Amino acid sequence: MKNNSAIKILVVDDEEDMRLALETTLQREDYQTDSAENGQQALEKLEHETFNLIVTDVKMPGMSGLELLRAVKSRWPNIQVVMMTAFEIIDNAVDAMKEGAYDFLIKPFKADVLVTAVNRALRELPTIENNPAPAQKQNKSKHAIITQNQRMQEIIDFAESIAYSKSTVLISGETGVGKEVFSRYIHQCSPRADKPFLAINCAALPENLLETELFGHEKGAFTGASQRKEGKFELAHKGTLLLDEVTEMSLPLQAKLLRVLQEHEIDKVGGKQPIPVDVRVIATTNADVKGRIRDNLFREDLYYRLNVIPLKLPPLRERTEDIPHLVQHFINNHSAENNKPAPEIETQTLDLLKKYRWHGNVRELGNIVERAFLLSRGNTIQPKHLFFDEDEFEAENQNTEQHLFQGTIHEMEKELILKTLEELQGNRTQAAQRLGISIRTLRNKLSEYNKDA
Repeated sequence: MKNNSAIKILVVDDEEDMRLALETTLQREDYQTDSAENGQQALEKLEHETFNLIVTDVKMPGMSGLELLRAVKSRWPNIQVVMMTAFEIIDNAVDAMKEGAYDFLIKPFKADVLVTAVNRALRELPTIENNPAPAQKQNKSKHAIITQNQRMQEIIDFAESIAYSKSTVLISGETGVGKEVFSRYIHQCSPRADKPFLAINCAALPENLLETELFGHEKGAFTGASQRKEGKFELAHKGTLLLDEVTEMSLPLQAKLLRVLQEHEIDKVGGKQPIPVDVRVIATTNADVKGRIRDNLFREDLYYRLNVIPLKLPPLRERTEDIPHLVQHFINNHSAENNKPAPEIETQTLDLLKKYRWHGNVRELGNIVERAFLLSRGNTIQPKHLFFDEDEFEAENQNTEQHLFQGTIHEMEKELILKTLEELQGNRTQAAQRLGISIRTLRNKLSEYNKDA
């Protein structure tokens, strides 16, 4: 355990009263402190004195807190930096996390919030300097997210860089893109990895049940409350709590959630005293949050509290290069679960999968691959094994312009067979091989299409 009196902290803020309040709070914890009224003065002090940690405001005249952060990390990379900001400039949090800030405090905050953030940051110093284990854990965990897409790789790298912060994360994206996968990945890469990761769908429960699930209740709090119940916030203490579809939460519960994020304590239903909790909150949504705010369905102040670190995941149709790898991943999983050899997947089958619109994204792909796996009797998954939930495809015509295929599975199959024959100058043997069917099946299909057998 560190001796606080040996730790020196530099406080940087252009407001004298704020500097004094911060220093007083830290000195009560037996830390040594010094202060600077701007970024340039802070750099001058760093040239002549040794500091373990810096607490700095973001918005300052002259050199901003973000510019100070960059300068510190380029010259003194082992100094931890905790930043402070207000709602109106909270977007800077993303840039700050990328540049290496340890944590973000949103003004106004209580003294114990500052002390907790400083203590956590200082505990990480030995890990950053000497212990390579977190990087190894990240590399191992990274295999859980399957992608070859550059944009997704950048999002993964960013998720790793902010994992060690306690700041809230808001992950947005269409249904099925992998928001919960990313939530778990952030948890795995964080110092909380050995603590609970809990998830709750805010749209799946009515308001009264969701309240007790989140915050718990005391015995006798309402009819049927025969015993005390711990809520998800208590159960996730020291860990991570995923609030899935958070924008579907009712306004009264949004107010309670806002208080938890501000005060780091919960009020149980029927409880008499607040209970302190240490939980990293990750929220997800597939909704238009700004639109819900305009319609008075979601609190703007709660949005700012949740959106400290925003992550937006791209839909599967924008990263089709990932489809073959995801398909192979699903096939391998089903093979292991069913104790069955993993079938090969035909090129034409993959081509069809790449052309589909994937409104359900990775989740829908997984369902279709599972059906195809179960339907395939031989050692290959062929186009005939694919059954889509909708007949909507993207294909390229001869001029490389994209169009949507609309029709039945029968029509899709017919188009595929005729196009394959055209590409192979009518060679039925080669067409049958490419399609993964017998020459006899091909003749029967052509007979159905009123072609000369």
